[in-house]
Amino acid sequence: MKINQNFSNRYSRQISLPEIGLKGQKKLLAAKVLVIGAGGLGSPAAFYLAAAGIGTIGLVDNDLVELSNLQRQTLHTTADLSRQKTVSAAEKLHALNPDTIVRKHNQRFTSLSGVQLVREYDFIIDATDNFQSKFLIADICHDVHKPYSHGGILKFLGQTMTVIPGKTACYRCIFEQPPLEKDDSTPRGPLGAVPGVIGTIQATEAIKYILGIGNLLTNRMLVYDALEMNFRVISTRQNMNCPLCSKTRQEKTK
Repeated sequence: MKINQNFSNRYSRQISLPEIGLKGQKKLLAAKVLVIGAGGLGSPAAFYLAAAGIGTIGLVDNDLVELSNLQRQTLHTTADLSRQKTVSAAEKLHALNPDTIVRKHNQRFTSLSGVQLVREYDFIIDATDNFQSKFLIADICHDVHKPYSHGGILKFLGQTMTVIPGKTACYRCIFEQPPLEKDDSTPRGPLGAVPGVIGTIQATEAIKYILGIGNLLTNRMLVYDALEMNFRVISTRQNMNCPLCSKTRQEKTK
């Protein structure tokens, strides 16, 4: 996108912030963020990234839009039922900001495809809804040294943290292994607004990282309780026996 009057008008509120300015806005334009999951968390995260002027957003998801998604997945509407989520989401993001490039990765995030995908981006947002994917994202981001934001939701609760591989506590420092999968598939929420809160925070963290401003949510887990309407910050630290962090330390000593 050319730096013209339209550019200045669109991002005038951000450019007016001393912490961002025109230089920072250009950084956002040059940045690439990968959002893994185009659902409850990915919808607000991708929407605010596009609104902020992130130059390239990658969307990873191979699901179709279902009626039960619409209570929380705000990039999709009733007219999008049975459409690919990446296609539906990309249309909304393009309508919001035609200058943002949206890459549609209509596929599962796997150990085979994930490494190459993550390498192409500057920051990763984990907007998935299952433990296997969350651990895989953490592992791959550590292997290729890419910063990421973890987000999780359940019922009225949400949590998020930011990880700089090799420098801060990671997902496995806190949760060493995925829990055993239960056969019970009974829905357990969430309240639709909860992923909106957490996904928006994840987008904020990505923007702050790209700009190099503020204090990232590293070595801390932010927990949001919508019923009690409070936020708790739980301090974390690198686990000396963490399979990821210990591997990174060994690499540094070689």
